[in-house]
Amino acid sequence: MEELKKLGREDIMIIVGGVIPAQDYKFLYDAGVAGVFGPGTQIPVAAIKMLEIMLGEE
Repeated sequence: MEELKKLGREDIMIIVGGVIPAQDYKFLYDAGVAGVFGPGTQIPVAAIKMLEIMLGEE
């Protein structure tokens, strides 16, 4: 995210996923991550959530 900021591309949303400890989610959101999807997240659920974020409906 720091590198994107240096490039003036703060408009690019960052999404993370995988085996991320639940206690790290807040840190990631506070750092500016748009979405965090842990193991077992269903693709349709993640897609709907990302559309909501992009449309400002979150």
